[in-house]
Amino acid sequence: MTIDLNCDMGEGMPNDADIMPYISSANIACGYHAGDAETIRKTIDLCLHHHVAIGAHPGFADKPNFGRAPVNLSREALYKLVWDQLVIINTICKEKHANFHHVKPHGALYNMAAKDKAMSHIIAQAVRDFNPDLIYYGLSGSVMIAEAKALGLKTMNEVFADRTYQADGTLTPRNHAKALIEKSEDAVKQVIEILISNSVEAITGETIPIRADTICIHGDGEHAVEFSGQLNKVLKQSGFKISPP
Repeated sequence: MTIDLNCDMGEGMPNDADIMPYISSANIACGYHAGDAETIRKTIDLCLHHHVAIGAHPGFADKPNFGRAPVNLSREALYKLVWDQLVIINTICKEKHANFHHVKPHGALYNMAAKDKAMSHIIAQAVRDFNPDLIYYGLSGSVMIAEAKALGLKTMNEVFADRTYQADGTLTPRNHAKALIEKSEDAVKQVIEILISNSVEAITGETIPIRADTICIHGDGEHAVEFSGQLNKVLKQSGFKISPP
């Protein structure tokens, strides 16, 4: 049994180096919602040292809101937003002789696309046009996955260790009191439940089907180091090999 453990990184948090030994893929901020060229270089260096797959984490150009506020863009502007950030990561990967492995949208861009077929198509089209060999990470079972698959991209159904779910399979909005999972035992419990039963309990009590190809931990989370360490340990004890796709 193999599972990917990914983390959003390069966002200016002080714990990236502490998390890196526990994960198998990193989604690196491209300088729009967080980070800059130097942050990207340092994060790629960490990935290379720890044999972690390198991915782009494109988001809205909105550092004051950390890319977590919705932005309405034209089709052309949305395509360019994604494309330009892929160029940034790809350029530095070439500089470092590193393999550019995957793409995962960030924050509001991710959450909006998970519910919007047209947005999902544009983002996936930009990824495919840039490099059809890039793997696309998207919310498990959402239109993000469906649209990327329809364009021929390899996809990874992503589930979350540190976030709760709504009854429709989307993430609970961050302004909700129960949006975040605060205890490592609860994060581990949710992940194991998903892996064993292909389902998760929503905050409203319903059990919803869900598939996990990759598990996300937010690098800016208060307990990110603890969660990543505990998940790595328990997954290995449960017979899983932690490896990028």
